[in-house]
Amino acid sequence: MKRPTNHKQRGAALVELALITPLLLLLTFITTEFGRAMYEYNLVVKSTRDAVRYLSVQTPGTHITEARNLMVFGNTAGTGTPLARGLSLSNVPADSCCTWQSAGANPLITTVTVRISSYTFHSLFPSVMGLAFADANGNIVFSDITATMRAPS
Repeated sequence: MKRPTNHKQRGAALVELALITPLLLLLTFITTEFGRAMYEYNLVVKSTRDAVRYLSVQTPGTHITEARNLMVFGNTAGTGTPLARGLSLSNVPADSCCTWQSAGANPLITTVTVRISSYTFHSLFPSVMGLAFADANGNIVFSDITATMRAPS
């Protein structure tokens, strides 16, 4: 017994696949780049927390170079590659990266704040099918990333 064939539907699945593939690729690239951006942002936030934790147990106004190295390279010596792509010591200016503040009289509370300025995430795909992720070069500039911690008395 022969099965009836419907010649009108022949190749419809291939046409549907051709129509939906660009959209699926776009969603895949966007999801991948968003995940990478969040990963690098969290990496930089963690490095600021490590630096503020390091400075909170130091004498105020000292060890700023080591803290800057800790934020960028993940170690106080400043060796190796930066933790995140595009992160450099220029994002951690020595004159404004680390500040100490004192408040109160009894007890005196000292806090230390560290800051990374203008960290730029560089996308691997500046645009997909004419759709740009951020600026024309695929860069996203994050606002200042800061962390504050109380220094022990």
